[in-house]
Amino acid sequence: MINQKILKVTILLALVTFSLNSCGKGFFKGADARKFPPNPELRVKKNIEEGRGFRLMDQVGGGSGNFEFASSNPLWRASLDIIDFMPLSSVNYGGGILVTDWYSTNNSEESIKISIRFLTNEIRSDALDIKVFNRKCKTASNCVTSESSGKLISELKIKILKTAAVYEKEIKSKNFKPYDGFKYKRD
Repeated sequence: MINQKILKVTILLALVTFSLNSCGKGFFKGADARKFPPNPELRVKKNIEEGRGFRLMDQVGGGSGNFEFASSNPLWRASLDIIDFMPLSSVNYGGGILVTDWYSTNNSEESIKISIRFLTNEIRSDALDIKVFNRKCKTASNCVTSESSGKLISELKIKILKTAAVYEKEIKSKNFKPYDGFKYKRD
């Protein structure tokens, strides 16, 4: 009876271990060794300076915490800055979507509407899903709407990503705190 329980537990542990090992790509992400120095002290310094670690003395001084707002997300800020000339009809930071209202310049027959969906907070080419809609009206009640797939989408994406990269660089340089390390004696 005890041997059966031990056998069942052993099989269960083996299955769990195999299942967790299978998750290698998405669950356990490895680091690129070229981006991290081999010396542990330099690695600790780099991680803490980039905000991946914590310092006990930074936590002791009080403060109410670290809050993430839309203004701290570089992609979000860049998108708002790029389309700031257009009126916004829907903005949902939690849902990750910006939708402008119909916009036209002097020509009232044609107008455009832009929808930007944020797929990730990382600044990369597949982080944004941008759709541009064209509307052509002969009269106020006779309008034809179509989705555009032209040059404007790629120009918007490039401009947003470049601006977001500049904002992220500014944030990193602003938040950079040099790390002096700790000294200890080796025997």
